[in-house]
Amino acid sequence: MYAVIKTGGKQYKVAVGDEIFVEKLAGEAGETVTFDEVLAVGGDDGITAGSDVKATVTGEIVKQGKNKKITVLKYKAKKGYRRKNGHRQPYTRVRISAIG
Repeated sequence: MYAVIKTGGKQYKVAVGDEIFVEKLAGEAGETVTFDEVLAVGGDDGITAGSDVKATVTGEIVKQGKNKKITVLKYKAKKGYRRKNGHRQPYTRVRISAIG
């Protein structure tokens, strides 16, 4: 069984036992989080999508952290112009425990 959830402006296809990286959520490691925006649920009996979906997805926060640093470089040849900018997006690692 799998579900398509929406969180942090993105959509994720998840199944029980999966670990996903999502935009930062409130809470500490070990706490339970519930995703109410379930867009679709699929299994052996087919797919349910749209307004017919009456399911929630429950997960456990594994870790709070930051992703790899994304570096943007600007360079112009023979002009002595160099710029380096970086960004680290905060994330939450969530282990999916139940779809129901």
